Amino acid sequence: MARLRDKYNKDIMPSMTKAFGYKNVMQVPKINKVVVHVTLGEATQNIKVLEAAEKELAVITGQKALVTKSKKAIAGFKLKQDVPLGCKVTLRGDRMYEFLDRLISVSLPRIRDFRGLSTKSFDGRGNFSFGLKEQYIFPEIDYDKVELVHGLDVTICTTAKTDEESRALLKEFGMPFRR
Repeated sequence: MARLRDKYNKDIMPSMTKAFGYKNVMQVPKINKVVVHVTLGEATQNIKVLEAAEKELAVITGQKALVTKSKKAIAGFKLKQDVPLGCKVTLRGDRMYEFLDRLISVSLPRIRDFRGLSTKSFDGRGNFSFGLKEQYIFPEIDYDKVELVHGLDVTICTTAKTDEESRALLKEFGMPFRR
């Protein structure tokens, strides 16, 4: 069993129940899924860049990435419909907890001049999104084999009804928020 899932069951559920006054254990919010997404505008000219990003995302998350395509044509961006632009991975279960554990304890502390994640990135329904500027912060990525430095977006979807509950849940997991 994943370390964070164990922590959720033993420590987080009782403290959240006490803090928010839940009457039932099933009312305690939990993390449903984590979506890791990479979008590359350069992929319209060079498909090899997208293939490299897809492999890197698979190495980071431990799951094969799904290629995302443009939904409609936009002449201003010289973009046609159904052109591959990026890739994404949706993590659930043990893989999700293992990825979150590596992200919180290993990768985020490796960011230079890191002062914490902004608490303004909640969407009003308990989901939290943030972006990372480069993929080097993950120890699985070999610095010498990287062709293009790109960022990635991470979205953490929870069952929390409000941002306050979601913020408390993620803080209990050890997510480093700014003060």
